[in-house]
Amino acid sequence: MTRNARPLTGKVALVAGGTRGGGRGIAVELGAAGATVYVTGRSSAAGRSDLDRPETIEETARLVTDAGGLGIPVRTDHSRPDEVRALVERIAAEQDGRLDVLVNSVWGGDPLTDWAHPLWEQDLDTGLRLLRQAVETHVITSRFALPLMVARGSGLVVEVTDGNTNRYRGSFFYDLAKSAVIRLAVAQAAELKEHGVAAVAVTPGFLRSEAMLEGFGVTEANWRDGAAKDPNFAASETPAYLGRAVAALAADPDVMARTGQALATWGLYKEYGFTDADGTQPDWPAHWAEALEEEHGPLGDPV
Repeated sequence: MTRNARPLTGKVALVAGGTRGGGRGIAVELGAAGATVYVTGRSSAAGRSDLDRPETIEETARLVTDAGGLGIPVRTDHSRPDEVRALVERIAAEQDGRLDVLVNSVWGGDPLTDWAHPLWEQDLDTGLRLLRQAVETHVITSRFALPLMVARGSGLVVEVTDGNTNRYRGSFFYDLAKSAVIRLAVAQAAELKEHGVAAVAVTPGFLRSEAMLEGFGVTEANWRDGAAKDPNFAASETPAYLGRAVAALAADPDVMARTGQALATWGLYKEYGFTDADGTQPDWPAHWAEALEEEHGPLGDPV
């Protein structure tokens, strides 16, 4: 963003699932680039979601505004079509039909993921709930939001996932959800191309989210101490790194050349030159090759 400090000034974005983690990082960095950002999720000042975490959409919206954009929080359950329809109708009314960036970052599947058992030993209702939460919400949101982009003949859809290779992700329903989200980007890209709208999937590396910091018993101020528990934590990255990757894509006039691709922070930083919040440029595959490949095998080829 050296040529234009706020290349997304005048642009409108919707970050679905912007309460915390990668979604919050994306929302804030879109705001830093000048965008008006609608921040949605189920956790708000009016009450917590079933995740029972303290982060709220109002907090994210304030961070967006503090970064230089305009954050607008709208409490939305993206599993409910009527709520999503109302959200998009509000955006259309307030922004004269404009929506330039749609980020599908709804997740909420951590407490639903069973890392210990194979499919045939897992609770089926819990696994199917994970898929509804992590995949159906994206479909519902795109169904109602895409017409705004198609009508204008431009825009970018970002599907946030975990990993961009064929490597198994360690748990059946988790793997299925994250792989399906990549396919959502591919399918949307195919249908949107003739309308001038791009769709991509983007993954972070080892994401240092609020929950991850808590799990390691550290804060962002002393996060490196977490490497004592797991040396791989030293290669982690903040949500801002993912956010800067998405902001760079959103500001790229040639983003259509990438439509249908599964992208990653570690590839995009090399092309756009952005850094993480501390000025570093984490590269998860490089770390994997050096520290993990001998024990766990290759990370895998990009999908």
